[in-house]
Amino acid sequence: MTEVLKMYIDGEWVSSLSGAKRTIINPADQSVLGIVTEGDANDVDRAVKAARRAFDDSSWRDMKAGERAELLRRLADAIEAQTDVFVALETKDSGKPLRESAYDVSDCCACFRYYAGLATKPHGQTYEVGEDVQALTVREPIGVCAQIIPWNYPLLMSAWKLAPALAAGNTVVFKPAEITPLSAIRLFELMEEVGFPKGAANLVLGSGTIVGAAMSAHPQVDKVAFTGGTVTGRKILEASIGNLKKVSLELGGKSPNIVFADADFAAAVDYALYAIFANQGQVCAAGSRLLLEDTIYDRFVERLVERTKKIKVGNGMEPGIEMGPLVSSKQLDKVLHYIDIGQQEGAKLLCGGHRMAGHGMEKGFFLEPTLFSNTTEDMSIVKGENFGPVLAIQKFPDDTDEL
Repeated sequence: MTEVLKMYIDGEWVSSLSGAKRTIINPADQSVLGIVTEGDANDVDRAVKAARRAFDDSSWRDMKAGERAELLRRLADAIEAQTDVFVALETKDSGKPLRESAYDVSDCCACFRYYAGLATKPHGQTYEVGEDVQALTVREPIGVCAQIIPWNYPLLMSAWKLAPALAAGNTVVFKPAEITPLSAIRLFELMEEVGFPKGAANLVLGSGTIVGAAMSAHPQVDKVAFTGGTVTGRKILEASIGNLKKVSLELGGKSPNIVFADADFAAAVDYALYAIFANQGQVCAAGSRLLLEDTIYDRFVERLVERTKKIKVGNGMEPGIEMGPLVSSKQLDKVLHYIDIGQQEGAKLLCGGHRMAGHGMEKGFFLEPTLFSNTTEDMSIVKGENFGPVLAIQKFPDDTDEL
């Protein structure tokens, strides 16, 4: 029988109160990676209460900054010692190639070490308000922080949320994306091993609509930090009103790359490709719009098409793979829908645009790297965030154009 992976609440590995479970699959072939417990609002409540006790009644908040920093450094060392484990988990769970997962693990370690160093540095300012009086601003922890991350960078997003909050002396209730929780589970196992006190960091698994919503509305949560879609961000902001939570939102966008005729041509092509095809285009800051000055447009597009057709797509666990599958069938369907709309609205499909099969990709969520030209600012593929490997190319005459 497959072991059911659990949540971490108040220093204990626990199943959800409801007993619900979720199967985690590999987007490259739909093989089962594991089964995890599936939480709900009741599990959120016990995690928040554990974090509240740890903040209000334990020594965590008053722990010396150097001691918190030491825990973060030990955690970074533990992650680094298991680099191969985390690289494999990230690639199998999210689909990204091994080389990208390796970058993420390295960046994760660097993030924990950075905030370990920052924790012991003075941040306040002093003000002279008289000959015998000096005023000092002091930064204090907020309290219980609810943290919700997306599926595109499971490990790195975990570090970006956890490291600063814990370094500052806050306690945390953390929710990874429900379809990519494996590296977060392993991360919390290491946090337990290196000695984080019970209740300081709590892991709740489950869907955003249930667990994420309960975290955002809970009256004992002092801050919500969320990375994800704009629609969900609005809901979180609305839910925070009950007790006037502090809120940090990192939402989506439609980021343009602008290339003028005097740019380094080869470098511009390289970065245009990287901007849209890294992590299969599943990046909130992906360069999904490319604006080219008209004098280089034809040459640039020709080179882009040539290079795009050579991108090696496949299972991210295989050596040499440059682009893996999209994270889920739902995400694949969403991106294919945008591609269909682009063609209906008159954009020209230069290459790609289809689900990939053959060569062992039949069961995976693979999509050809896709380029569109003849796009205008009113088209859905120019305005909408498809969050996939689809580039909309536009042309402009010079730097006076308002495109």
